Parts: sequence; C-alpha cells; structure tokens
Amino acid sequence: MTAHALAGALADDGRRRIFAAIVLGATSATEVAERTGLPARVVLTGVRRLADAGLVTGPDGALAADEVSLRAAARDSRTADEAEPAADPVLRTFLRAGVLVGLPAQRGRRRVLLAHIAERSFERGTHYPERAVDDALKPWCASGGSDHATLRRYLIDEQLLTREHGIYQRP
Repeated sequence: MTAHALAGALADDGRRRIFAAIVLGATSATEVAERTGLPARVVLTGVRRLADAGLVTGPDGALAADEVSLRAAARDSRTADEAEPAADPVLRTFLRAGVLVGLPAQRGRRRVLLAHIAERSFERGTHYPERAVDDALKPWCASGGSDHATLRRYLIDEQLLTREHGIYQRP
C-alpha cells in the first residue's frame, strides 16, 4: 500500500467514518452501520473498498484494521518520485507511485501499461491459480483507476498472460 493508495481509500467521508468505526471496535457491517448512521449498502461498499486497499481485514467474518499493511506503508520510505516510472510517458501518465490512476483508451498505450504490469507481477513460466493472479493485480488497483478483473481480462486479451483450466502463466 502506498501513501497515494491510502489517501485514495480514505478520500471519501463515508469510508473515513467506516474506517474509524472499525478502528474503534466495530467488528461487523451491522455495528459499523449503527455507529456511523450510514445505510447498510454504503457500509458494505465502503468495507469492500477499504479491504481492497488493504486497510481492513475480515478474518472469520470479524472486521479489523489491517495493522500489518498500515505498518508496512509507514515503513515504505520511497518518495512518489522514486516510485514513478520515469522513462515512458504512458507509464508516467497512468501510474502514480506504482498504482493505476486509469487505463488508456488507446489499445497501443494500454498494451504498454499492461506489459509493464505483467513484467512486474508475474514470472515467466510460473503457474498461478486465479486467486494468486487477483492478489497480484489488486495492489495496482488500490486507487480505483481500474479493477483487478478488468486488468486480468485485458492481460489475457493481449496475450500477456495465458489461461488454461483456471491456471495462468506469463508466456
């Protein structure tokens, strides 16, 4: 998790209230809704977004702040400039601190971005179950610039990943 992803996850007032309720001891979506006064639908969506960003975990159904991820983010001393890919203008435009801020509409630009993601997320010849692919792609989507399922689909479409019987690999 990057500082940019953290800021993006907590940019919404509702998600801040949800996160605060969880930090202060709410362990279920029902408790969060009661403490925040937010509708259940808003709470469930907010909890999902916070979990996707790595701020909240739900082991055994009980919500809790993901202290491991928060500590890791605090230890990450790289500045945004050090984390930015400097060479390619496509990467500079669509990545901030290693997190997608959007997907290019033009196929050629999108392929450059997807190739960058594939190279940094997957080793050639290694077999990955779908869950591992999703886990590798979710950090790229922490700011809400895209979602991991869309990235996975584009990687397959562009033949940067292959899929056979639910097992993925980078050719």
